[in-house]
Amino acid sequence: MSGRRRSRRTALYCAIAIGVLMAAFTGVLATRKSAADQQARSPLLGQPAPPIVGNSITTGAPFNLSSLHGHYVLVNFFASWCVPCQQEQPQLVKWDNESSTHAVVGVLFSDTPGPASAFLKSNAGTWPAINDASGQLALSYGVRGPPESYLVNPNGIVLAKFIGEVTASRLDQLVSLAQSAGS
Repeated sequence: MSGRRRSRRTALYCAIAIGVLMAAFTGVLATRKSAADQQARSPLLGQPAPPIVGNSITTGAPFNLSSLHGHYVLVNFFASWCVPCQQEQPQLVKWDNESSTHAVVGVLFSDTPGPASAFLKSNAGTWPAINDASGQLALSYGVRGPPESYLVNPNGIVLAKFIGEVTASRLDQLVSLAQSAGS
């Protein structure tokens, strides 16, 4: 009888311990800051943006990132199948349209031109988007998965890296800070 009682107590204590650990884990996850719109570290910060050259998947026109010197540019790695990319699209359209000194450039990440072009057209994305079929652009920017974005200043220097969705208001804040700092 004593052996049964001891094994029941052990099982009860184990169940309580697991319950406490699960509650603590849930608490940590529930109170941590969202990954959306988060700036991230990158060796590219303060460095010239890697070149992006190719033909736009939406128009077929040649594109070169250096042609946007003089503008704040958001280089956005995206995919048509990516739910966060779909959710951030209205913010990118808003930011792209609010000033002639802003521009967005899309880079396909593990996607094909047909669905990506249709995605941009159906969501009012009128900016150039470059196919990165070889993955070399993603590699040169250090991208792990979409959406990831890089804010580049008018001199071609990377100001910020974002992992997850980015908002127009956050981009406006960074541009204002950069302008006041003379970047």
